[in-house]
Amino acid sequence: MQPHVEIAFDCYPLRSIARFDVPIDASPEQEELGLRIRQAAAKHGLHNTFYLCNARCVFRLTNHEQKGTVEYGFEGTVLTDANDQHTLQCDLTVELLSEVCPWLTAAAVAWLADTVREAVKIEFDRYIAAGELQRTIARIARLESESNAGGGFLGMGL
Repeated sequence: MQPHVEIAFDCYPLRSIARFDVPIDASPEQEELGLRIRQAAAKHGLHNTFYLCNARCVFRLTNHEQKGTVEYGFEGTVLTDANDQHTLQCDLTVELLSEVCPWLTAAAVAWLADTVREAVKIEFDRYIAAGELQRTIARIARLESESNAGGGFLGMGL
């Protein structure tokens, strides 16, 4: 059985971003993401701040595959405590992507959008507890080290 709330995201620890300029050959989508990340860093700072993107939250309101599913996309910043052990708050943009729920009202759509923010806090705490945050930070540090060792060049498209 699938979970009642499914959350998936890509996570970028802002303290691990060495440069905020966008490569000259970046796609328009990458350029826009870079701008949003830069704005998040200016608003929230770099420490204990994580940018979530390519993110979605699916609510399953019934036990039927084709009825009662509501999907949101979200993007934005998660802030943690000083030790990166607990999520303190989220600053997310949330939008309804799809729904198969004929009885869904505008008020319920807004309430579920707020619920996405609360669900992300819980899921990010689970992400931290599972060690994913430390693995992400280590992977980014390794990539930065490899880039610096190669004179700032990792290869085609990177």
